[in-house]
Amino acid sequence: MKYRIFISSVQREFAAERKLLADYIRKDAILGRFFDVFLFEDVPAQERPASAVYLSEVDECDIYLCLLGKTYGNTDRRGVSATEREYERAEAKQKDRLCFVRNVDGEREKKESAFVARVNAERTRKSFKTWDELRVSVYAALANYLELKGLINILPFDSAKTAGVQLKDLSIGKMRAFIRDAREKRDYQLSANASATRLLTALELVDDEGRIANSAALLFGKRPQRFFRSSEVKCCWFLSTDVEKPMADHQIYEGDVFEMADEATHFVMSHLSNWVGTRADGETAAVPTKYELPRDVVFEGIVNAICHRDYTMNASVQVMLFRDRLEIWSPGGLPKGMTIAKLGKLHHSVPVNPLLAQAMYLRGYIEKVGSGTRDMVTKSRAWGNEAPVWEIEDGDDFRVVLKRPDIGGVRAASATTSYTTRKTTRYTDSMVPLRSDLEAACEGLTGNARKILQVISEDPGVTIESLATLVKLTPDGVRYHLKALAKSVGLHHSSARKGGVWEVSGPVEANRESTPKNSPKNSPQNSPKTAPKISPKAASKSKRAANAEKVLSIIRGNPGVTAQQIAELIGVSQRTVRVYIKDLRSAGLRYEGSAKTGKWVISPGAKKNGGTK
Repeated sequence: MKYRIFISSVQREFAAERKLLADYIRKDAILGRFFDVFLFEDVPAQERPASAVYLSEVDECDIYLCLLGKTYGNTDRRGVSATEREYERAEAKQKDRLCFVRNVDGEREKKESAFVARVNAERTRKSFKTWDELRVSVYAALANYLELKGLINILPFDSAKTAGVQLKDLSIGKMRAFIRDAREKRDYQLSANASATRLLTALELVDDEGRIANSAALLFGKRPQRFFRSSEVKCCWFLSTDVEKPMADHQIYEGDVFEMADEATHFVMSHLSNWVGTRADGETAAVPTKYELPRDVVFEGIVNAICHRDYTMNASVQVMLFRDRLEIWSPGGLPKGMTIAKLGKLHHSVPVNPLLAQAMYLRGYIEKVGSGTRDMVTKSRAWGNEAPVWEIEDGDDFRVVLKRPDIGGVRAASATTSYTTRKTTRYTDSMVPLRSDLEAACEGLTGNARKILQVISEDPGVTIESLATLVKLTPDGVRYHLKALAKSVGLHHSSARKGGVWEVSGPVEANRESTPKNSPKNSPQNSPKTAPKISPKAASKSKRAANAEKVLSIIRGNPGVTAQQIAELIGVSQRTVRVYIKDLRSAGLRYEGSAKTGKWVISPGAKKNGGTK
C-alpha cells in the first residue's frame, strides 16, 4: 500500500512546481515505492462541486502537502481560499501536514500573509526560493516520514541517520569554509557566523531530535572514512591501454567529498600531456599551455562520480588513466528514469543523493539544472576532442570514458610543439622540476609560496579551493600567498571566468623603468637605448591575424563549434570572433546547414593567415 499525498496550493501560481513535484515523487526510486500523489488538475470533469471533490480527497489522503507563495487565491462566501479550507480540513482530520513557503520578491497579498503567519504559529515549515530547494526539502520531509513509520532500513543513504555521526565528529573549520564559499558563489542566505547546528538544519542534515544525517560526515567530517570505509577515491596511472602492473602511480585519497574531488582531479591533470608553446604563440608574456583534456571536463566527471555514487556498496570511486583514455568508475547504476541517451542533453537533475548534491551545488562543485554532463560534451568538442562516452557494466557500475587525443602507439609531437608529463609531487620545500616560465619565479622562494607554484606548474587550471586542499592551507591563506606572488613574480589568472589558467609575467618592479638619482631625466647621455617600436596599427594587424589563425585551427579540429565556444577558448568576445570569421571567409571559410546541425567548411585553398595577403 502506498501513502497518498494531497498537494495543496494556488494552482496558477504553482502550476509548474505542482507537476514537477508529482513527477519527482512518482519517479524517484525510493519515494515512488511508498507514495502516490493527488493533483486536482488530474481529476476528470464531474457533476459534484469542486469543493466537494478536493475536500473528500483531503479526507482520503495520508499527507497534506501545502505550498504558499504570493497570492491567496479565489475565496468562497466566507472569504476563505480553497487552499486554506484544505488546510483546515487536514487539521480537523488530524492529517500529517507538511508546509513549504516560497520566499517572494515584494509583498504577499494581505490574506496570504495572514495565512503564512497562521502556518508559522501552528506548524514547523520550510522556506524555499527555487525548485531545487523545494525538491530537497520535500525529499527530506518524506524521508523523515518513512523513518518515523519504521521504514528506516530502506531510506536513501544521504538522509539516513544510521552511522551515529555526532557534532564532535564534524569540523567547525570546514563548515565555516562552506558557508563562506556558498555565500560568495550562490548568494547563500545564511550568516557567516551561523552555528554548526544552524547550518546542518538549513541543509536538512539534522532532525528535531538532533540526529545527524550520514551525508554530514562526508561533507564536514574530520575523518569521514571512519564511518564509511569505501567512500575513498582510488586513482591509478597505467602506461598501457590495459590494467597491467606495475602501475606508474597509484594513490588512495580520503577526506571529505570536496577534498577527494580536488585531489583526484589534480592527480589526473599532473599526469596528462601538456602542450607547451612559446611566447610567440600567445598574447601575453606568459608561455601558453594546453592539456590534452579540459580540466573542467575531468573535474565534472570526478565530482559526478563522488556525488551520485551508491554509498551503500562496498566499492570505491576509481579514476584510471590509461595511455589512450581516462575512465572514471562510480559504484551504482543510473537513477530511475535516467538513461545514457539523456546524459548528453539538457535534462532534469535526478540526484541519487539529493542532500549531498544540494550541499555540493551550494559550494559551486556541481550545477542543479542537469547541464553538467551536457557541458562535458560541449567543452570536449570545443577543445577538439571526442565527446565523453557513458557506459553501464552489469547494472552496478557506471563509468564515463574520456578519449585522450593524438594516441597512435606513441604520442605524436610536431616540430613546433612539445609534450611533457609530470609525476605527482609531494609538496615540500625541496627543489623539483617546474614549468620553464616558473623556474626563475621560484628562485629564492620556500615554504607555502613555493608549494603553491609547484602545484600551478603541474596544473595551471587549478582552483583556489584545490590549492587549499593540496598545500594544506585555508582558502584565505592561499589568497594571501597569491596576492604576495602577484607582486613578487607577477602571478595572475588569465581569465576572471571559469576555465582560465595561472600565468607568470615577471616581478612588478622589473617592468618599471628606473631613472638614476641625481641625473637629468631628459639628458641624452642618460637616455636608455630602446628597441625599435612597432606601430600600434602593425601590432593590431599582427594580433588580429594570429587570432584568426587560432579560430581556423579550432574549426579544423571541431567543425561543429559555435562562436560562443570559440570565444571562451581564445578569451575574447563573440563579437570579436565574428570579426575574425569575417576575415576568414575571404580565405575560403563558410558555414553550411542549419544553426543547430550545420558545420564549418574550409575550402582546399584556405590560407592560414586569416585572409591577409
